[in-house]
Amino acid sequence: MSGEIVLALTAGEPAGIGPELCLQYAAGKRDTGVVVIASRDMLEERARLLGLNVSLHSWKPGMAPEKNEGALSVLHVEGCTSFQAGRLDIANSRYVLETLRVAARGCLDGDFDGMVTAPVHKGVINDAGIEFSGHTEFLQELCGVERVVMMLATEELRVALVTTHLPLKDVPAAITPERLTQVVRILHADLQTFFGIDQPRILVAGLNPHAGEGGHLGREEIEIIEPTLEKLRAGGIQLIGPLPADTLFTPHWLNDADAALAMYHDQGLPVLKFQGFGRAVNITLGLPIVRTSVDHGTALDLAGTGKADAGSLHTAIRVGEQMAGSLKAAGRKAPDNCKAPQKEKSV
Repeated sequence: MSGEIVLALTAGEPAGIGPELCLQYAAGKRDTGVVVIASRDMLEERARLLGLNVSLHSWKPGMAPEKNEGALSVLHVEGCTSFQAGRLDIANSRYVLETLRVAARGCLDGDFDGMVTAPVHKGVINDAGIEFSGHTEFLQELCGVERVVMMLATEELRVALVTTHLPLKDVPAAITPERLTQVVRILHADLQTFFGIDQPRILVAGLNPHAGEGGHLGREEIEIIEPTLEKLRAGGIQLIGPLPADTLFTPHWLNDADAALAMYHDQGLPVLKFQGFGRAVNITLGLPIVRTSVDHGTALDLAGTGKADAGSLHTAIRVGEQMAGSLKAAGRKAPDNCKAPQKEKSV
């Protein structure tokens, strides 16, 4: 591949706002090379619905993506059977997952420098009989890596997660020394690689209220979290905590930190989304490829209205391009155990 960064952009759930965000992105002149991975027919139908004058151009590996105003490069994926905005159809679920496979395979093969994902609808995919808990876990399996880390970021705040899409009752058992060690090492390494931070300073939240209050409100901090952090500190990683989550997210701590690490999804992400919803980006760390995403869902109620805000998509593309450039500069290679994505088995 040439020195130009080329990103794959999956259009997400056809009934949601993802397709129109992709079309809106084509409305202006841009510097980033982006190829939309989607059904061309679906994109054409959504453009007609919204009255958008966007010309779609078929793309193949090796071609330069369109950057002119009103033009969009598209790698067509078959299987999208329903185009209606705002109305979910389980028949589209395999098509949605195939767009992810095509984008990931293209990244692994070197056709793309990274992938950006518009939102999918987890519920309808599961209703189709396909076990699916989110992009993060799906791409982890596709790329054949043992552990990945979900991180959301704005310009002012980065929040990574030890656990992601788990029921709250299952979180304590998932906080193990092995998982916490892997997550911290990935977060530390990728803050260095992608964000140019030589010695990242990471705040770590406790699991329990008041970080366990000396064992009176839970012993996970005493028995698991603190001993693990001590071993990691001995290896040169700067870790502060475990801190009570209700005080960690205050200027006193955040002003001198490069990232915060929360134990579970709704411990850290409500703070970040309150602080920067619509301009945040979801980043998957630990993959051999670059993956960023918008910070919102499918917004079925807005689909087809033309009122969807593409701000988060622009941020995800910008950050994806920066990360891909850093990855190229670092010369990082895919790990030995990385496998090419496979087509899904029928269920």
